[in-house]
Amino acid sequence: MASNGTLKAAPPAPQEVRVAAIDIGTNSIHMVLAVVNQQLRSFSLLITEKTSVRLGERDPETGNLTAEALERAVLALNHYRQLAESHGVHAVIAVATSAVREAGNGRDFLAMVERKLGLQVDLVDGREEARLIYLGVLSAMDFAGAPHLILDIGGGSTELILADHHDTRSLSSLRVGAVRLAQDFGVHGPSTAERVQFLKTFIQGMLEPAVVKVQQRLAVGESPVLVCTSGTAMAVGRLLALRLGTTAQNLNGLRFGRGHVQELMKELVNLDAGQRRQLPGLSERRADIIVTGGLILETAMELLNVQEMVLCKRALREGLIVNWMLRHNLIVDRFSYQSDVRRRTILHQAHKYGVDRERAERVARHALILFDACRPDLDPVATEARELLWGAAMLHACGRHISSVGGYHKHSWYLVRHCTLLGYSEAEHLILAALVRYHRRSPPKKRHEAWLSLQDASQQRCVQQLSPLLRIAVALDCRPQTVVERLDVVLTAKTMTIQLTPFPGTNVSLECWSLDNCRAEIEPTLGRTLRVDVLKALVTAASG
Repeated sequence: MASNGTLKAAPPAPQEVRVAAIDIGTNSIHMVLAVVNQQLRSFSLLITEKTSVRLGERDPETGNLTAEALERAVLALNHYRQLAESHGVHAVIAVATSAVREAGNGRDFLAMVERKLGLQVDLVDGREEARLIYLGVLSAMDFAGAPHLILDIGGGSTELILADHHDTRSLSSLRVGAVRLAQDFGVHGPSTAERVQFLKTFIQGMLEPAVVKVQQRLAVGESPVLVCTSGTAMAVGRLLALRLGTTAQNLNGLRFGRGHVQELMKELVNLDAGQRRQLPGLSERRADIIVTGGLILETAMELLNVQEMVLCKRALREGLIVNWMLRHNLIVDRFSYQSDVRRRTILHQAHKYGVDRERAERVARHALILFDACRPDLDPVATEARELLWGAAMLHACGRHISSVGGYHKHSWYLVRHCTLLGYSEAEHLILAALVRYHRRSPPKKRHEAWLSLQDASQQRCVQQLSPLLRIAVALDCRPQTVVERLDVVLTAKTMTIQLTPFPGTNVSLECWSLDNCRAEIEPTLGRTLRVDVLKALVTAASG
C-alpha cells in the first residue's frame, strides 16, 4: 500500500486498481475505497466508512485540537489503514481540511499520524478543497452545458463553487460551517424568531463575498443549477424525502424546492435536541448540528435566489479519486470525462455484471434504429428517452449474472433498479429499469413492482412506447454471432415492416421465428401489425 496517492508496482489485474481516499473533516473522518477500471476509465465505490471524531471541538483557550479528539482521530485512521490494507489497495490518498488547517497543533497532528501509522496526509487549503469537491460532483452529474453552483456545507467551512463542464469559474471557501456555528453561538435548544434572524444575518455576512463573486461571473441570462453535497444537504434531503413521501432508492439526483427547505427549517428551529434526535432518518450526531447546517443552506438559497436544489452524493472524497486518475493519465481531460458520465456509468454496470458487450451493443444499435424510425409517433417524454433506451439495451441481460434461465429479466430489473447510475435522475433511473424489465415475456401489468414504481402516467406511457422497440431488438439477437447485416424500418399507419438484410451465405429464419414469437406482446402496444421482409444479401465490390 502506498500513501499518499503513489501507485505501487505491478497491480494484480491489468484492468482494476483499488484506491482509498480519506477525508479528515471537522465533524467526521470519511473513507471511500474505490475500484478503478483502467479500461473504462471509471470507478465504483466498494466501501464507504464514516467515523464521528469532532475535531472541531477545539480547546477554547488555545484553539488547539484536544487530546481526546486527536485520540479518536488516530484510532479511526488506524482502522481505515488496516481496512485498506486488507483489501489490497494500491494507493491511499488522505487530506485534512478546515479543522486541522486552522488548529495551532494541526501540523503536529499530521506529523504524528505519519510517524505512528505511516500515513501521509496532505493539508489542503480552502480553494483546493473546493476544486476537489468540483471534481467529485463532475464525476456524478451531467452538467449538460449549463453552469452549476456547488454548495458543500461542512462542519468548519462552506465551499461555494461556480462551474460548468469545462472548468471552474469561481472557488470560495468560507469560515462558516455547521459545527463551528453551533459552537460559536451555542445553538442547542429551540430558537426564537429573533435568534434565528440573528443567525441568518451572520451567515449572510459570511456568504456574501462568495455570492457577489458568483454573480459577477455569470453571463447575462444564465440560470445556474444549485447542487448540494455532503452531510448537511443529505440530512436535509432525507428529512424532506420522508415528509414528501418520496420513494427514491437513494438521494442522489433528487430535487427539492426552496419552499420545502424553508418549511422544514421553521419546524426544526422550534425543536430541542432531544426532539430532533427522535426524527426518523436523522442520526444523533447530525441532530446536534442540523439547525445550523440547515440555516446555512436556507440562507444560501435565498442569497443566490435559486428556487430548488439537486442533491449529489459525490463530493471531496470522490474528487480525490478523480484527481488521482487525472494524475495517473486514466482520464485524458475533465471535459471528456464529464461529458461521458452517463455512458460510462452504464458501461461500468455492464462490465460489473458480466454482460456480453458485443451483443449488448448490437441490441442497442438495432433499438436506436427502431427508435429513430418511430420518433414522430412518440409522446414528448419518450422522444427525450433515446439515451434511456440505449442504456436499457446495454443492461437488459445483466440478470443472467444471477440466473441465465427463466425470469432473468426480473433479475435484470432488480439489479438495474438498485445499482448506481451516475448522471441519471431518479425518474430516468425508474424508466430505464422498467424498460429492462419488459424486454421479454409479460408486458406491463398493474400489479408489477416495476410498473408501480413509475411515478406518473407520462413515465408509464414512455415505457409502453419504448419497451416494444427493445423487445424487437432483443428478438433479433438470437445467436452469439449476428447474421443481420442491415436493419431497416418502414412505417405506415397500420403496419411496421422490419426489413432484414442478411450477411452473404446466411439466413435469418431464426430471427424471423423469434420476432413472430413475440408478436402478441408487441402489436397491441405498437398499434400496428408487425411484418418482416427478408431482403437479398448485400454483395460487396470484392465479391462481385
